Amino acid sequence: MKSRMDQVLGPGLYIVATPIGNLGDITLRAIEMLRAVSMVACEDTRVTGKLLNHLGIKTRMIRYDDHASDADRLRLLEAMRMEPVALVSDAGTPLISDPGFRLVREAREAGIAVTSLPGASAAIVALTLSGLPSDRFLFAGFLPNKAKARSDVLKDLSQVPATLVFYETAPRLCDALDAVGQVLPGREVAVARELTKKFEECRSGSPYELAEHFTAHPPKGEIVLMVGPAPASGPPDEDEVDALLLAALAEAKPSQAAAQVARETGLDRKALYARAMELRGQ
Repeated sequence: MKSRMDQVLGPGLYIVATPIGNLGDITLRAIEMLRAVSMVACEDTRVTGKLLNHLGIKTRMIRYDDHASDADRLRLLEAMRMEPVALVSDAGTPLISDPGFRLVREAREAGIAVTSLPGASAAIVALTLSGLPSDRFLFAGFLPNKAKARSDVLKDLSQVPATLVFYETAPRLCDALDAVGQVLPGREVAVARELTKKFEECRSGSPYELAEHFTAHPPKGEIVLMVGPAPASGPPDEDEVDALLLAALAEAKPSQAAAQVARETGLDRKALYARAMELRGQ
C-alpha cells in the first residue's frame, strides 16, 4: 500500500518547516515534500539553496519575502492552481514572524488546497528550555525598535496572564531587557539564543541581571526573549523592599543583599544597592 507521500502531489500550497540551526532537525516528511513539489517559494534563495544542496534536492526556487509585490503573489497563486508549491522561511516554521500569511489567506479564499507540515519553531524550543510557565503563553513577534513604542507594547501586554514570548535582535536585546524591567517589574525573564547550534544558551533571571550580563558579554545570533507572568502578589512596594533588604543586610554586605533581593523581586540591583547603603547608614 502506498503512503500519501509516495503518491504524486496534487496542486496546492505546502507549508514546510525547516531547521532553525541544526540541519539534522528537518523531518523526513519535509525532505520528501521538498523533493516532490514543483517549486519552493522562499525568503532568500541563498539560504534555502544551502539547505536544498545539503539534502541533494534540485527543486526550483522562487523568492517570496516581505518585499514581494501583489504581482509576485498572484503568479504564485496561479502556479498553485496547476502544480504543488512549497513555502519555506529562512529558518523554522513559515508565517511565524515571517512573510506568507497573505499568500495563505488568498490561497484559501481562492479554493486552493493548503497543507502545513509541522516542524521546528524557535519560539517553542525556547519556551521549553526556559523553565517559565508554558501552560499559557503569548507569542508577540518582535518588539518595536523605538523606546516609546516598545514600552507601549509592553504596557498593552502587562495584563496578559501568560508567559510573553518575543523575537529580538542581538543589538537591541539590552534595550528590550531594560524596558521589561521598567514596565513589567518583578517578572522572571529568560533569554535563549543560538538555539540547536553549537553555542546554544538559555539564561534566566531578572531583566536587570540579564542586561548586565549581556552588556558585558554582547550576544550574537538569533534571540528569543521570554517574560514570565506577573507574580500573584504583584511587585513589592517600598516598605516591602526595605524589609527584604534589612533582612538580607543582617547577614550580608550591601552588594550581596541587593543581589539577593534583585533575584527575589526582579527589581534593579543598582537601585537596590543604593537603597541598601541608605538603610545601612540609618
